[in-house]
Amino acid sequence: MKNFEVKTKICFGEHALDRLIELHYRKALVIADPYVVSSGMIRQVTDRLEQAKIPFTVFSDVVPDPPMDKVIAGVSEALREKPECIIAIGGGSAIDLSKAVRKFATQIESGFNPWLIAIPTTSGTGSEVTSFSVISDPEKGVKYPLSEESMIPDEAILDEELVKSVPASITADTGMDVLTHAIEAYVSVNNNEFSAALAEKSVEICGQFLLRSYSDNNDTHARRKMHLASCLAGLAFNSASLGLNHGMAHQLGANFHMPHGRANAILLPHIIEYNAEIDMRSKSRQSYAPCVRKYCNMARILGLSNLNEVTTIRALVSYVEFMSKEMNIPLSVSACGGISEGEYMEKIEFMADMALADACTATNPRVPTKAEVMELYRKIW
Repeated sequence: MKNFEVKTKICFGEHALDRLIELHYRKALVIADPYVVSSGMIRQVTDRLEQAKIPFTVFSDVVPDPPMDKVIAGVSEALREKPECIIAIGGGSAIDLSKAVRKFATQIESGFNPWLIAIPTTSGTGSEVTSFSVISDPEKGVKYPLSEESMIPDEAILDEELVKSVPASITADTGMDVLTHAIEAYVSVNNNEFSAALAEKSVEICGQFLLRSYSDNNDTHARRKMHLASCLAGLAFNSASLGLNHGMAHQLGANFHMPHGRANAILLPHIIEYNAEIDMRSKSRQSYAPCVRKYCNMARILGLSNLNEVTTIRALVSYVEFMSKEMNIPLSVSACGGISEGEYMEKIEFMADMALADACTATNPRVPTKAEVMELYRKIW
């Protein structure tokens, strides 16, 4: 038996942040990344909390790929303040940290269970509606994806005003993260009709609005659409999970601090070819892996349907590479700069082991071997 459930109340559209004025809590803890505080964006939240007459404290000790010491600091703050509500505002790191803080704080103190509201300021992770939180151990160079139902935020607020100022480079990286989430969820072995419908809509929006959103941050309509696409993809992969693309991308982030969306974008064309077992040398044959039909469906949604399965998969791979080129995303690890070939090659075996152990890899449509993962890491160099 399968099940599908959306646990998060989603507020979206114009003036979505006014939802905060309707809250009735005795105290709130706002967890925000440093940029949200320094840019003054946090006033979008705190002004409304003041209108609602809700006392609050702000915790902004947030860094990318939150390490355990930041989680511990956040848990200490939560247990000291005892808020009835935790409000996370920022990118995926702030929301991931907030999920982990609530998870561990409620385990430590019986009866403490604050409401969690997630307000994303980038359109990429979908973290505002998922049970996933990625925590890192910098000393070991490892990322740990945590996942359990209790970590899903109770509410998400999607307001395009918060993403209008996002720089083009971040719009590109996070946008390709959305596309990867949707495609991986669609071909996941745990996919279902509900997750598929969400993934299809997310990809349709990406095809229409990602380049527009990248080209002009004043294109409010495009920014709103990509914000929704990110959430739709998050709902899809929260149900279906992901695949090898994310399992490998997590290691590039943990070991070389590569932005997550960029790592996904570099890997995606190679993972499509690997899973489909179709590349530039392939010829038509009588039967294909089940994921080929799904990739071809995604290509059709993007307007890429071609003569047959081989040419359609090739068109999808070319489309992904085209999107990266249009948005100045490097097509290889070496093109990113700052990483020596020797250092990278030395890490490949370790990264392959960790990618195979990553929870995301378990739902990949093709079961990878260590040798295959190592070869994929070499190919993207």
